[in-house]
Amino acid sequence: MQDDRGRVFREAWIAGVTKHFPGTPKDSYVKPWDDTDDWEKASATATYDQVVAFIEAGDGVTGLTREQKGRFVATCWLVQIYRNVADPKPSHVPDWNDMPSWWQQTDCDIFEAIERHIAR
Repeated sequence: MQDDRGRVFREAWIAGVTKHFPGTPKDSYVKPWDDTDDWEKASATATYDQVVAFIEAGDGVTGLTREQKGRFVATCWLVQIYRNVADPKPSHVPDWNDMPSWWQQTDCDIFEAIERHIAR
């Protein structure tokens, strides 16, 4: 079900932002799933599915560093932004090296949350 998969992604995002963001995050960063826009729900679900497919494709994932896991999430999410947002702001589609540390760490957390979710 889309809601379950996307919700895992969104809840991991919120947990990561809450943990890593310096100061108080914008309300939109921690907006609950039920209040999230449809395009963002679809993007969260698609990114979740891409991470799961990657994990299930083979044993190579066990050798990934935490950063590599985060980079994968960031890349999958970036594709969704370009797919669903007509003219995204440059600040919404940064390269990994241009992302703030809190965002990088949150993406790493998301990959690991998905790993835990599918291992259950």
